[in-house]
Amino acid sequence: MDRLLKSISYIFHPLIMPLLGVVFYFSKSPRYIPVEIIQAKVVSLFILTVILPVLIYLLLKTVGVVNTINLKTTKERIYPLILNGIIILIVLQRILTPSQSAELYFFFVGILISNMTCLLLAIMKFKASIHMIAISGVFMFFIALSIHFSININGTLALIAIIMGAIATSRLHVKAHSYIELIIGIFIGVVPQLILVTYWL
Repeated sequence: MDRLLKSISYIFHPLIMPLLGVVFYFSKSPRYIPVEIIQAKVVSLFILTVILPVLIYLLLKTVGVVNTINLKTTKERIYPLILNGIIILIVLQRILTPSQSAELYFFFVGILISNMTCLLLAIMKFKASIHMIAISGVFMFFIALSIHFSININGTLALIAIIMGAIATSRLHVKAHSYIELIIGIFIGVVPQLILVTYWL
């Protein structure tokens, strides 16, 4: 059980959550989107939101800015969050546009707001759970998509809710966060997505 709880934090790492939202969107969107465009966007986003952050982490670890992938202290979080914010801005400028896909564009705007909020809290020495920020943001996005496209994804939402509970349990088990840090993380993830829904729903 100990190994399972520890592995959950890695299996459902925050880095994969934006890409999960994108893949889900393309799989459920009733609009016709050429396969070539879908593949190009997914590959581009995979490189920018997964591969590039991993490379940046390795660089930061090499120069001694961070010690572990868990970013245990608020000081360790500052540079990765700043660089991640820059990456998201690049995504919004080069990969996603409101005219092509308003849903995905504002999904990433919400991610950017959550990222900057987490950065501000880190500067203020408060360590909100990035895991909970990521999964709760995706959860809210899925709910909005189900309403927007009038589709029944109750099974998917139930699964995401279970995953959220598993992640929260995992973070508490490894003593990475307190209850309040998890709750604030959920709040930071959900609220920006909820507010931005008004621009595309």
